[in-house]
Amino acid sequence: QRSCMAEIIGPAKRSPTEFLKQVTGRPVVVKLNTGVDYRGVLACLDGYMNIAMEQTEEYVNGQLKNKYGDAFIRGNNVLYISTVGVKKR
Repeated sequence: QRSCMAEIIGPAKRSPTEFLKQVTGRPVVVKLNTGVDYRGVLACLDGYMNIAMEQTEEYVNGQLKNKYGDAFIRGNNVLYISTVGVKKR
């Protein structure tokens, strides 16, 4: 029986830590508990999932609302982090 996290990570069976290391410096979508999405380049994050992003855009209900150079997101607000534009094989 596969865990829910294994379903999210996919068949490569990467750990969340490995995934985050691979996507650092790449475009990501960060979805907050409020439903707001932030799209930009993942600059870095810490053990509390506090996130620093660059070239960040804020989307509310799928509509672009703001553009930020750098953005900092407190980890307890993060629902998930996803890669952008990666097609599944």
